[in-house]
Amino acid sequence: MLIKLRKGEGVSRRMPVPLWQSRNRTRTTILAQIVVGVPLPPSSSPDSYGLRDDRKMDMTLKADMTITSLSVRAEPVQQRSAERITSLLDAAAELIDANGIDGLTTSDVATRSGSSVGVVYRYFPNIQSLLKALAARNLDKFNTRLRELLPEDATDSVGAMNAGIDTYLELGRTEPGFRALRFGDVIEDRFISDEPGVSVGISAMFTELLVTRYGVNSTPELAFDIEVLVEIGDALLHRAFRNDRQGDERFISRLREIVRDFIVSHDVA
Repeated sequence: MLIKLRKGEGVSRRMPVPLWQSRNRTRTTILAQIVVGVPLPPSSSPDSYGLRDDRKMDMTLKADMTITSLSVRAEPVQQRSAERITSLLDAAAELIDANGIDGLTTSDVATRSGSSVGVVYRYFPNIQSLLKALAARNLDKFNTRLRELLPEDATDSVGAMNAGIDTYLELGRTEPGFRALRFGDVIEDRFISDEPGVSVGISAMFTELLVTRYGVNSTPELAFDIEVLVEIGDALLHRAFRNDRQGDERFISRLREIVRDFIVSHDVA
């Protein structure tokens, strides 16, 4: 529907589209921001993601977390379409839990969600685009829950990193499909690309978090150590969930020890 402004001009009335539903992008950039005393810019305000003002982040954490385009074929403009996409993603997540990523098919997603194969293709041109959309949703849930678990003590940098571990564990235990898909890095590993993966963005996010909120000195060594730590953490947590749906506590405990040793080696500003 168009609202006429002046002769020859009009503007479409559309619902705001969540980032993971965007289309016509070769790459989708997720800018994770937790703001400390600085208002969020309009383009990344919580309202643009359907969040209320009272859920705005309380500190600044910027990470240009670039992940591959979700290639959603049809941009939903009605609530019914948004709900249908949620249904398709939920069905895909449940099927990944049951059959693994390689066993996921569009026909199974259609059946599980009570839709047709044509409906699946209307929004996702292939399984890869559907997986990327689900991975982006996992990342969004991780960021949301992390904000709730971060310690208020501005000196507890180790606690901040442990909050990241706790958030991952919670998703691994409760979120269908997360143990297998995580944030989509398993998809990235199957393709050769010159662009940074999602783990690089997560590393930058935690580095900025430690510097901005928890007073850790910003150094090139810190940024590199956090990137190494994220890679180690991803590997150990993936291993913890391989044969244990609750996560093998041996790997989790050892990761917490590694995190503590890494963080305390850096000076607090």
